[in-house]
Amino acid sequence: MLQGPAPARLRALPSGAERLLTVREVAERLSICTATVYRLCERGELPHVRVSNAIRVRPADVDAFLIRGQG
Repeated sequence: MLQGPAPARLRALPSGAERLLTVREVAERLSICTATVYRLCERGELPHVRVSNAIRVRPADVDAFLIRGQG
């Protein structure tokens, strides 16, 4: 059993949270290739979470990215 505080980089999603998007879904919404989505995540330009070995993105973060005019 784990003890002690959770690492600072972990955060819980609020209850009733929206479904997270896959890299492929984000790429489709932004009309870019999946490799570009991975690069945006790596550079910190697109907020994301890792679920096991997969990257997931909140739809609100994709919308905010588009509003900033970077998509």
